[in-house]
Amino acid sequence: MILTVTLNTALDLTYDVPKLVPHTSHRVGDISERPGGKGLNVARVLSALGHETTVTGFAGGSTGAVLRELLAGHSPDGPGTPAPGTAPGTDPAPITDALVTVAGNTRRTIAVVDRTTGDTTQLNEPGPLVTADEWTAFLGRYEELLAGADAVALCGSLPPGIHVGAYAELVRPARAAGVPVLLDTSGEPLRRGIAARPDLIKPNADELAQLTGSRDPLRATRDARRRGAHGVIASLGPDGVLAVTPDGTWQAKPPAKVLGNPTGAGDSAVAGLLSGLVEGLGWPDRLRRAVALSTATVLAPTAGDFDRAAYEELLPRVVVEEHAPAA
Repeated sequence: MILTVTLNTALDLTYDVPKLVPHTSHRVGDISERPGGKGLNVARVLSALGHETTVTGFAGGSTGAVLRELLAGHSPDGPGTPAPGTAPGTDPAPITDALVTVAGNTRRTIAVVDRTTGDTTQLNEPGPLVTADEWTAFLGRYEELLAGADAVALCGSLPPGIHVGAYAELVRPARAAGVPVLLDTSGEPLRRGIAARPDLIKPNADELAQLTGSRDPLRATRDARRRGAHGVIASLGPDGVLAVTPDGTWQAKPPAKVLGNPTGAGDSAVAGLLSGLVEGLGWPDRLRRAVALSTATVLAPTAGDFDRAAYEELLPRVVVEEHAPAA
């Protein structure tokens, strides 16, 4: 079982409009609702890949109730609807809801997709205030879940009320239990979390520059690893990913740049890395899967989905190059 932690879950709404024009009214075309937040996006992709997943974090209020209903498969498409990206003729692996209930209302995120350009405008609400008692209840649940986990992903922003060292507090028990832990966050939570020595971090270029002060991807990635992470996988957008690990340094690139909705592409890359880890794949194959999944997600209409046909076509075409060791 792979455990994903999303402390700031969200109900993701995607609006499709013919053309987004500021200061005007719009008629929305397609509307989709998905249980969201980075770790839930990761879990949905893992499920489509056939990996049993448990999700934990916080959910509350009427929005949290809708999120949990959708997570259970009771969507407008009918109960048991396969996760997008699931191979035809197969069932997705189960996703177990281990979210902790809070008094506050789960946030919503709204993505407005301009059909003319493919560009996406994202609006993210703040999360609910989490109390000290709710945090303590979550910590107890988290440590119980670690006992059955093959790997854990700690994903996304922190809701109000959670201290900035929260991810460091979650990395340590995972490391003590021998469970590989991937950290995917930004800013001060990343800076604090990396000091607890997670197995992997997955910043994008901006997050990496904020952490290290360097805009050179290779220098910044190596610097981030020296700060405590055992491995650093830097997302470089259309240029793929750069990986600095104890076993070597690689860059993986998609065969061509694609246009579409990039929301959730990094989460799909995390799913690729984690699934490759628990399957025992070598680094080049893990990175190839991560890049193929993230590119196939850009081609899908909503966060946490990926285009299965595109993924299978892209996977053998992702280029992985090894860098010479640092002098």
